[in-house]
Amino acid sequence: MAGWHELVIEVGQPEAEPWSDALLEAGALSVQADDADAESPDEQPQYGEPGMPGAAAATVPGWQRTLLSALIEEHEDPQQVLARAAHLLSRPVPPVQTIRTVADQDWVRLTQSQFDPIEIGDRLVITPSWHNTAAGQRIPIVLDPGLAFGTGSHPTTRLCLQWLEAHLTSGSTVIDYGCGSGILAIAAAKLGASTVTAIDIDPQALRASRDNAAINRVELHVLGTDQPPPPAADIVVANILSSPLKVLAPMLCQLVRPGGWLVISGVLERQIEDVSAAYAAHLPLSVADVMQGWACLAAHKPRT
Repeated sequence: MAGWHELVIEVGQPEAEPWSDALLEAGALSVQADDADAESPDEQPQYGEPGMPGAAAATVPGWQRTLLSALIEEHEDPQQVLARAAHLLSRPVPPVQTIRTVADQDWVRLTQSQFDPIEIGDRLVITPSWHNTAAGQRIPIVLDPGLAFGTGSHPTTRLCLQWLEAHLTSGSTVIDYGCGSGILAIAAAKLGASTVTAIDIDPQALRASRDNAAINRVELHVLGTDQPPPPAADIVVANILSSPLKVLAPMLCQLVRPGGWLVISGVLERQIEDVSAAYAAHLPLSVADVMQGWACLAAHKPRT
């Protein structure tokens, strides 16, 4: 069976783009960049929220330790492709992490097999469209992997979904700030929220939220961050990152109606104290739950 070679090297962030371009020019069919520290406490998120420290620097491609995976035709020698790339850059050949053979196969079926239904709490299940979920057992949220963050597999998304399932009461109003794929907003609507507003800075996220809402037959009010904010809600959930969460603290707290709840995630356990300090003057946060090194924080806004 025909196939390809996959060559993996590790480079620093400033080198990620030059090496990617050189590998392509040297004969690689494609080059994929990944964080070498992904799924670890040293994971380096990529973001560009306005107003947060380092936002401009975050636009530099790559991570502090970047893995470049080059796909190379079967008849090519991966080491020679790497040597040609090094010659183009006039730099030494970097150490090779791995070289492996990638067999040709049904890539659509393989990709789909990596996304099974995910059960959340006692009532929810996140299911790709190619899976059938037995009716009447759980509330299905149909969501295919796409350009926007949020498939239900990341601990921060699961933490927020579990909180909503346990605490959202029918008729509540909800704001999902940083909605990504719209998964939290859709879950809130399916759990009985009367009005759900999904907000994001990324046009792709807004498009994904609208599309996913249509697939799930729920109504969302989808807004960009450049539009006027909605009325305060009973529940405001924000699953983003610690730095923008700190910058947005005053605004997020204002969006919570008296007697309502603020729920935030995207916070590593080691960041809890730092993030909580940013909210102390507005709404004191407490730890609602933790999962795989990530935390979900919540605060109840007094009625008076």
